Amino acid sequence: MSTPHASHRRTRRLVTLASAAIAALAVGVLPATQAHATPTPQEVEAQIDTLWGTLEPLVEQYNGVHYQLTQNQAKQAALLKQMGPLQIQVDLAQVRVGAMSADLYMHGPGSTINALLESGTPADLIDRLNSVNELARQQQQTVAQAQQQVAQYATQKQALDLLVGQQQKQDADLAAKKSQIQTQLNQLEQLRAAAYGASGSSAGGSLKPVNCPYTYIGGAGGKAAQVACSLIGHPYGWGDAGPTYYDCSGLTMAAWAAAGVSLAHYTVTQHSQTKRISATDLQPGDLVFYGSDLHHVALYVGGGWVVHAPKPGDKVRMAQMGQIGSINSYGRPGA
Repeated sequence: MSTPHASHRRTRRLVTLASAAIAALAVGVLPATQAHATPTPQEVEAQIDTLWGTLEPLVEQYNGVHYQLTQNQAKQAALLKQMGPLQIQVDLAQVRVGAMSADLYMHGPGSTINALLESGTPADLIDRLNSVNELARQQQQTVAQAQQQVAQYATQKQALDLLVGQQQKQDADLAAKKSQIQTQLNQLEQLRAAAYGASGSSAGGSLKPVNCPYTYIGGAGGKAAQVACSLIGHPYGWGDAGPTYYDCSGLTMAAWAAAGVSLAHYTVTQHSQTKRISATDLQPGDLVFYGSDLHHVALYVGGGWVVHAPKPGDKVRMAQMGQIGSINSYGRPGA
């Protein structure tokens, strides 16, 4: 597992690389002077694809931090629920100890001596002493139970405070990443607008060039494939998992959620949540992971085709599995 410092270093390197790539593209694409020939839309789209390969890992890092935040929020809610009854027990214990303290203040420590002096017969004396000793023992138990409950509460409260602190740091990290990503995506849109004019987008080819799913099967995988196909045409939205916008891991998460399988909104975690399979074992619904850093994921629909959410300015679409990028591995959810 990487350390927070290592993660921040990777993030800074990604931001630096993405920013440098955008600056380089802007010089070559945005028509500052007559000396530079205007690139064709195809050349701009190729450059944007290259840049997106640098930027998408940062988007998935955002998804990873966001996933951790939602997990911690769930833990916080569970702790608060557990601490409710414990808080009541602590409050009752404090009331009992308070009553004991008040009684001690009113009657003082001489109550045992008074019991001796006021007793009549020896038998009465023994009975009174036994009663006093039993009362003292019960008081000691009450104090001990209160101390134990307070210690238990403090332990759980410490864990809760730690989660809250982590969430505050994660909130700041998310805000920083969101600002960085959005700034660079805005520059991408400027590049695209320079190439395509007011529309700011290319035709991009057919979203569904063949039947989808290409191969029909039953079960959860078949259901996930059908849902992914039904989402073709929805616009890309980074950090989104529907119902309108989707990024790559948001799309696969939504498709498999409809099939009753829970996946994280993060490619790296989806990789760990799925069973490794070979290319020859692929069937509709399986996930195809791309890049050495697992920064992209698509859902296999048969016949060498996948459905995926490519990049900003594009839409959920079908693509040939091997034409998206370097395939890392294949995974089967729910296996």
